[in-house]
Amino acid sequence: MEAKENTTPTPTTTTTNQPELFTASDVARFCQVDLKTIHNWADKGEIRHFRTPGRHLRFRRLDVLDFLRKYGYPIPEVLRLGKPKVVAVDDDPVVLASLRKALSKRFELTTFQDPFDALVAVGSIQPDAMIFDVRMPGLDGVKCLERLRSIDTTSHIRCIVYSDAEEMKKNATEAGAYDFIKKGEAAELRDSLERLMGLERE
Repeated sequence: MEAKENTTPTPTTTTTNQPELFTASDVARFCQVDLKTIHNWADKGEIRHFRTPGRHLRFRRLDVLDFLRKYGYPIPEVLRLGKPKVVAVDDDPVVLASLRKALSKRFELTTFQDPFDALVAVGSIQPDAMIFDVRMPGLDGVKCLERLRSIDTTSHIRCIVYSDAEEMKKNATEAGAYDFIKKGEAAELRDSLERLMGLERE
């Protein structure tokens, strides 16, 4: 899929066949345990989850991956399917062009030059991960990380900082960044995303 250069908060339309949500039965099958065990793990906070209005358990892909990795379970093929959704934000179009070149093959990438357009759109796009610089005009990147982490509808999004502001690395990590990659290291950024998403190296 071709990456998109968005300057308005219009969400992408996903065409991947990758499941975005998994049931308790799915997770029980991955772990080879019974359904009651999954409910117990969820109740104890062992695995991140949410409940539907009908009180059914649902698990997001990256949360299932985190749990399986933490306890040494093998990663099932279904978790490797499709192109994970990624939003990249940078005020420099040259940077966005380099990201499209590096990431579009493995990820369904949507790019924004305006961080506020991105933040408006991210609720509709519901990406697995978001890439942005902590220093962009009019945006406090560390506060942005904290807010994304604190809001229920965005708290599951993994954020990777792609920036030259290495003095901000500690603050960004403490605010919830999954990783901090020096700008210009697009291959390292791709590797970080692949590890995060459970994708095998090509």
